[in-house]
Amino acid sequence: MKTPLVVPVKTRSEDSFGITLAPLSVEEIYTKADDPANGAVVIMSGMVRNQTDGQPVIALEYQAYDPMALQVFYQVAADIRYQWTDVKRVVIYHRVGRLQIGEISILVAVGCPHRGEAFAACQYAIDTIKHNAPIWKKEHWQDGSSSWVSIGACEVTEANC
Repeated sequence: MKTPLVVPVKTRSEDSFGITLAPLSVEEIYTKADDPANGAVVIMSGMVRNQTDGQPVIALEYQAYDPMALQVFYQVAADIRYQWTDVKRVVIYHRVGRLQIGEISILVAVGCPHRGEAFAACQYAIDTIKHNAPIWKKEHWQDGSSSWVSIGACEVTEANC
């Protein structure tokens, strides 16, 4: 794998990015990532789970600084295309607002001729977004309390991500 550089950001028309209040659709994201030259489309779906560190969670609330978060998405796509030059499509969508257990918060899809590169690029995308995008989540606990997850939580332990 090439070392990621700050690759000049130039979005491509075949890629797709968004931050939305609307529910995310795996089928829609798959369609956006599909291309006749693909041998693989890898999709990562981040979902709201019912607990964190054994404590019951009833919902998550996401907020984002949209312009900067989208710039991170664009940079991730540019980095992916630098490291995996065969990638055909990069699709990144994140949902904001209050989400219930089981709802999808993020979808990342990478279309590529080969599965190995598609898997690696998709993992790079989600890991980089979790660390760099100005998107915050608030956990709503079963006891009625809530707390914002530390922005640095992903730096400390992957268990919080």
